[in-house]
Amino acid sequence: MNMLFYYLHPTIKLLTSTVNFIVMIRSIIPKIKKTYLIALLALSGAMCICFVVDQDWLGWSNQCLATSYDVTADVKLKKVEINLTEDSFLRLRKTYQNGKQEYFSLQLQQLDDLTYLGNNFKGTLRLKTKDDDVIVQTYNDRKGNIDTMATVLDIPLKNMEPERLDSLQRALNYFKGKGL
Repeated sequence: MNMLFYYLHPTIKLLTSTVNFIVMIRSIIPKIKKTYLIALLALSGAMCICFVVDQDWLGWSNQCLATSYDVTADVKLKKVEINLTEDSFLRLRKTYQNGKQEYFSLQLQQLDDLTYLGNNFKGTLRLKTKDDDVIVQTYNDRKGNIDTMATVLDIPLKNMEPERLDSLQRALNYFKGKGL
């Protein structure tokens, strides 16, 4: 018969044969510390999940806006940059062939209405605010650099199926509500 020594705790020595059994050892962590540790682990897990959800919405929204922006709406455009940031800002920078730049910025918490005017192939996403909350800046303009505010930001889009448009609206509303 084979005998095995199991050391479960420095003060407990258990001698067994081939018979298996379970020995419950009392926790060395006090109950209050254990509860705190479990709550801390659950909270950190929830924060990680929220971060992943934010990053998924952010990545999808930026990809959707970049691929759907209709550059043919203005033939003088040289370059367009549009992105949604983690802190719920929608930023649009248009660079024209003559070097003029237009920069628009809108914090989504200020968004009052979101409408789409057009069809599946071509249209305009209109973002409205209650007050003058859209920052408009121009650079390298013959009239001079201008800083103004507006209540509407129109974004020309193409190839927006209803499902895709609905998803974009849900993403923008998610970031709108995130900062509240």
